[in-house]
Amino acid sequence: MNRNILITSALLYANGYCHLGHIAGAFLPADLFARFHRMKGNSVLFVSGSDEYGAAITMAAEKQQTTPNEIVNLYHNENKDALLTFGMSFDIYDRTTNPIHTKTAQEFFLSFYSKGFLSVKEEEQFYDASASMFLPDRYVEGICPNCAYDKARGDQCERCGAYYNQTDLKEPKSLISGTTPVPKTTKHWYFRYDLFQKFLEEYIQDKSSQWKENVLQQTRSWLQSGLSERAITRDLDWGIPLPLNDTDGKAMYVWFEAVFGYISATKQWAETHNSSWEQWWKNPATEYYAFIGKDNIVFHTLMFPAMLSALQDGYILPTNVPANEFMNLEGRKFSKSANWGIDLREFLQQFPQEEYRDSLRYTIAMNFPETRDSDFTWTNFQARVNNELSAILGNFINRTLTFTDKSFDSAVPTLENFETIATSWNSVIQSLQNNIELTDSIRVNFDEVDLAVLSSLFEHHKKATEYFEQCKFRDAIVELMSMARAANKYFNDAEPWKTIKTDKNIAGKTILNCLQIVKILGIVFEPILPFTCKRIQNSFSDNTDNNWNNALQFTLAKDTTIINSGILFTKIEDALIEELKKQLEQKSIIEPVKQQPISVDKKQKESQKIEGVITIDDFKKVQLRTAQIISAEAVPKSKKLLKLQVSFGEEQRQILAGIAQMYTPEELIGKVIVVVYNLAPATLMSETSNGMLLAANSAEGTLSIVTIDMKNGALLNAEVR
Repeated sequence: MNRNILITSALLYANGYCHLGHIAGAFLPADLFARFHRMKGNSVLFVSGSDEYGAAITMAAEKQQTTPNEIVNLYHNENKDALLTFGMSFDIYDRTTNPIHTKTAQEFFLSFYSKGFLSVKEEEQFYDASASMFLPDRYVEGICPNCAYDKARGDQCERCGAYYNQTDLKEPKSLISGTTPVPKTTKHWYFRYDLFQKFLEEYIQDKSSQWKENVLQQTRSWLQSGLSERAITRDLDWGIPLPLNDTDGKAMYVWFEAVFGYISATKQWAETHNSSWEQWWKNPATEYYAFIGKDNIVFHTLMFPAMLSALQDGYILPTNVPANEFMNLEGRKFSKSANWGIDLREFLQQFPQEEYRDSLRYTIAMNFPETRDSDFTWTNFQARVNNELSAILGNFINRTLTFTDKSFDSAVPTLENFETIATSWNSVIQSLQNNIELTDSIRVNFDEVDLAVLSSLFEHHKKATEYFEQCKFRDAIVELMSMARAANKYFNDAEPWKTIKTDKNIAGKTILNCLQIVKILGIVFEPILPFTCKRIQNSFSDNTDNNWNNALQFTLAKDTTIINSGILFTKIEDALIEELKKQLEQKSIIEPVKQQPISVDKKQKESQKIEGVITIDDFKKVQLRTAQIISAEAVPKSKKLLKLQVSFGEEQRQILAGIAQMYTPEELIGKVIVVVYNLAPATLMSETSNGMLLAANSAEGTLSIVTIDMKNGALLNAEVR
């Protein structure tokens, strides 16, 4: 049955360029979901855009000596172009400076006002006397009242994520004049979130079996603290003005009006397409998925649902909010102030070829921070391209098409039983779908090697479908790559390079099957590799139906011409990776971390509390070396262990690590880890472990392996005094 799937990805704040962290947090997951459901035949509306109001925009304008309008025009257009070039399949990428958004936000404000969901309060806000203005949150900086970070902004600390009133800041400073602001009374409007506490508790409880644990934990934490009124206005010129009399200089708080941008963008899309926006936002049958980063969770799980409910006009609430954690870069957080990041625009300029767009999409997806923070590294990018995209997917397709060129004149092999093979193929798939035992009439055209690959393709496709539906995209893509692995195994096991010398019909049947598998891979990889899949599909003169549900059906026509698309993924050399790392370091500004000095007495007291203290001589016995993970696989009958093959340079070893519940084998490949090199070998689950990797336990009980940006084989524990 056709489903209505409404997808939103967080509006990108238009005061800077879109970077890879934004892609991993909200954009690429939403695009995968949208492409998957379109291929399923569902009705999809994929909405996003630019968030263009607020103090940060005016600050950027002042810094660049221009106007806020010029700033948002620049970044909206640049980011939109980069995202579309990268393959984001938005139905609309709108902006909150669009008049239709202003009208929508003001109508909603008046609706809340008339229904009694707004209150008016006088409160203290920092005032800069020398600039004669109240300071919006972004214009004041001080020490965080929660974690003591000394560059916390006026509403939220970037380091610990705490929310607070700006007057709670310690040692506040105006970013306009550099002076110390003073509290001064002003008037603001508040939304009565406290009135929706019970409603939201029931709503979240209803979603508890479907939503991700990180989303539920943060949301429940807010509910447990009790919701309160929250200011939704600010003294600011660059914002949507209040639709009330005598409110000059008052604008809607950007976080309040920005979420309505999803609705106003849908209205804009509907006007352009002569359609109805209400079929999406007021249709009980619509499934609404809001893709965001973890810093936006409560706005989409609590505040936006409360406001939609307050409108009392049939608006739907999110079906799921599959928020991601943060993706870091080479072990450090993306930082605009420290110039530590990779802008999407910058990447596309440096790597204009379409294959690199897909390579980046794949690498980011395999490092999605779905349950915990992840890390993008250039070394991992290289490993994903070389060891997976090139060595597995690209290798199978290239060897199949090249063999067809050489041995069958770039045409589908001519076989007398072509039609019965096609019919048998589809019967096998149907039997697997219905869990029916294969009949002898089906088996007559296939040997055990043929049937094994069909069964493997079916199982991995089935699992990938389930994972896509559950927004478990890393797991889904692992299943897709497993389909390519099964295809390579089939080619190796069938050995067409041998059978072509003894029985061309047998070799022809193998290549016929391989060509159909190439077509299948060109369909199922489309959500993550849209540019590559277009090349794969163009390798066949017949048309390809990109229907996910029928992807495993035999569709290859007898008279199809095969066009070799060439190498799909070029292997990346070490020299390029080293240059990219160097460029990243050269442009960054490392901010020193300020620490309070510890007195000698305090150090002595702390050391006395540590149990199991060792001497420097004890430590010298431990030899730590860096090693790169070259392969990883699960250990049979063990839920905790992974079997790793690691390289120290010239030497390779096997290590067993109890990290299977935290990491998939695929996401470990290419990582450079720290290993206790001189540990005595041990036997676990009948396997030898020759070393031990280092990992860290967090306060929450999660385990993270220690990775390092060094070449494998380096000795770490040199003495430092």
